Amino acid sequence: MRCIRVDEPAEFDRLVAEALTESRDVFVLFFGREQAGTGVSWCPDCVIADPLVRRAIAKVEGSILLEVPVDPRSNTASPAHIFRERGDVQLGCVPTLLRWTAAGPSQRRLVEDECREERIDAFVAETSAWHAPGRVRNVPRQ
Repeated sequence: MRCIRVDEPAEFDRLVAEALTESRDVFVLFFGREQAGTGVSWCPDCVIADPLVRRAIAKVEGSILLEVPVDPRSNTASPAHIFRERGDVQLGCVPTLLRWTAAGPSQRRLVEDECREERIDAFVAETSAWHAPGRVRNVPRQ
């Protein structure tokens, strides 16, 4: 698994497109940005979900995880916040995990307390189902 951090929302589309040229298994995790003093996310659900998400996605050969930090609710609750405003993302809360394809984000996503180990494992397995035995492994696009 390769991780790409998206610190600037303006870079999101470019980094997603870049990831999709390298892998068909691209996952996006929106999470609460780390606090400067502690290095720990302001979001307790994100602190719990982060290692679980990483462990599940790391099992998918050639996968890419885009990490998108989001500022505290006081800065993002506005309907004008870029990821709330985007029709393809419609971010409502963090953590939010989704799979991204060339057609855009998957309809299914895990949000907040849905980001628990058994649900994450099932989500990753389901959205990466073409990795089943006998199928072609992840091959970068030409």
